[in-house]
Amino acid sequence: MPYPDFQIDWLRAFVAVVDAGSLSAAAPLVHRSQSAVSMQIQKLEAALGRAVLLRGPRHMALTPAGTELLGFARRMLALQAETHTALLGPQLAGRVRLGVPDDYAATYLTPVLRSFASRYLGVDIELTCEQSTTLIPRVLRGELDLALVSRDKPLRGQFVFQEPLVWVGAAAFEAWRRDPLPIAVYEAGSMARIATLSALAAKGRAYRIVYHSSSLAGQLAVVESGLAVAVLTRCSVPPSLQILQNLPPEYALPALGAMDVAVLRSKRSQPSPAVDAMYAQMLGTLGAGAAKNL
Repeated sequence: MPYPDFQIDWLRAFVAVVDAGSLSAAAPLVHRSQSAVSMQIQKLEAALGRAVLLRGPRHMALTPAGTELLGFARRMLALQAETHTALLGPQLAGRVRLGVPDDYAATYLTPVLRSFASRYLGVDIELTCEQSTTLIPRVLRGELDLALVSRDKPLRGQFVFQEPLVWVGAAAFEAWRRDPLPIAVYEAGSMARIATLSALAAKGRAYRIVYHSSSLAGQLAVVESGLAVAVLTRCSVPPSLQILQNLPPEYALPALGAMDVAVLRSKRSQPSPAVDAMYAQMLGTLGAGAAKNL
């Protein structure tokens, strides 16, 4: 009996669901309805004879068969794209100058780039990692085409999700017990720094700034060494640090809000089809699933 064919549309839907985190988030990536994506996954599983995804109430996870299939599926999609480019020429070509803060890069930009690169092999991406306070003026000046930023104004860019701010510390050192509270903060003008100092002032908690820098790596090093606590975006907190909640009342830290995260596009990039495609990819991927921690 011959092996069943794994149709390319089934594999594309499968990879989109894995990258986006859910059927609903994957649907716009493959230009299908949620029910059509679900049907393609069911056909793939029927042909394989095994489930590839475990469907939970809030997210999906790969089965062992799905994990094994994923690498092959990506290679088959990449080979199809390479074949199209070799025989028909690149469907889309150009350059996209893209900016993102360090703390958003791994969690949120990775699925965007992974999906985009597999579809548009002819587009070159120049990536700049800097703080939002630096990226925003660079986009406004036309030095960058697009950037994923924390909003500094309510209507800045196209809103995609909110990212919570959290207090973090090293459990082995308990720096939050010290008085005044030693803190590490970002550079002057940073929205996270402003939120941190405003919250401490409102609570009347004495503090001392022991480190300030625009570097996320520097913030992490200071906190992990026990010299200070810091306020970070939740997505950037490594397993080595403790999110400081439910502390004893005498050490409780003030409540924090969330950052409005938006995609900002320069006016100079408006005629570019390559930037159009990246902009649509960012909104489709991040707007659908970013708040669920893809």
